Amino acid sequence: MMNNYSIKLLRTANRFCSFTGTHIAKAQYVVFRFKFSKNAPIYHGKRGIGMLRYAIRRLVTSLLTLFLVITLTFFLMQAVPGEPMLGENVNPEITQKLLEKYGYDKPLGEQYINYLKGLFTGDMGYSMVIKSGEPVSNIIGERFPISCKLGLIALAIAVLLGIPLGVLAAMKHDSVFDRCFIFSASLFVSIPSFIMTIALMLIFGVWLKILPIAYLDSWKSYLMPVFGMAIYPMCSLARLTRTTMLDVIGQDYIKTARAKGLSTPVIMFKHALRNACIPVVTSLGPLIAGILTGSFVVEKVFAINGVGKYFVNSITARDYPVIMGTTIFYAVLLIGCNYLVDLAYGVIDPRIKM
Repeated sequence: MMNNYSIKLLRTANRFCSFTGTHIAKAQYVVFRFKFSKNAPIYHGKRGIGMLRYAIRRLVTSLLTLFLVITLTFFLMQAVPGEPMLGENVNPEITQKLLEKYGYDKPLGEQYINYLKGLFTGDMGYSMVIKSGEPVSNIIGERFPISCKLGLIALAIAVLLGIPLGVLAAMKHDSVFDRCFIFSASLFVSIPSFIMTIALMLIFGVWLKILPIAYLDSWKSYLMPVFGMAIYPMCSLARLTRTTMLDVIGQDYIKTARAKGLSTPVIMFKHALRNACIPVVTSLGPLIAGILTGSFVVEKVFAINGVGKYFVNSITARDYPVIMGTTIFYAVLLIGCNYLVDLAYGVIDPRIKM
């Protein structure tokens, strides 16, 4: 049996809970009406304005960086000893006429202004040696799709295999799989690309004779070049993902997610990976630009007519317009990828101040 004091205490507690619950419900209703009313202030617009300002600032910085790259490339090429026709067996009169034709007989400042004007109109000059008289923009436009196709396949393999392998190694930290992963990734990152491509050609093309060693005639001819281009970024992304995941796994919110009973794959791929992928996204900028333009060594070894092969040929032939045009084209891709990566930060991590 309950005494009168206990009954009064229960009645008081019941009235308090009813009073509190009613007023909480009213407060929630008022907040709901205020939030969706026309007079409610729109706080999320501040972040949109901040994002726009951040994008404009980064765009201005990127354009200034590109201008500096163009300027340095032009004057460094002019500082190289010798003339563009030095390796050609032509008499001095023909060489002088060719220099006059391409504008290399004018003062250096005038050449620089003319080159900048040409770039604004899409004119990168004309090839002087490897494809004499052909516009550099046409050479890059014809060869870039080949390099881009190889690069996209290699990039897809690197991302789809590298990031999951890094997450799996972090989940199995200090296990046999983790140790084998660290050894293999460190080994493949340390091997230069030209040694890797030559080893692939010897094993699969010369000894086993199961894959073609040159050109892009069939789907089999893509295997060795794509693997040669994908192995380094794949191992780099895997190692970086593992390192960042190990740092994130020890955070308090991961422990809270485990305490709630969430499964390990959900914790790793939904909660931990999003915060761990910021350094990975940072490294993707230069990796994407480098892969899309093609590996110079891979294209040269496998005789692929991409941008990389023509860039190497232009250096050996002292074809200045092709060298400058290819360098600027690579710089545009690199700066553009970094700009997109910077914009992606705000989407991936809202905590980043814009």
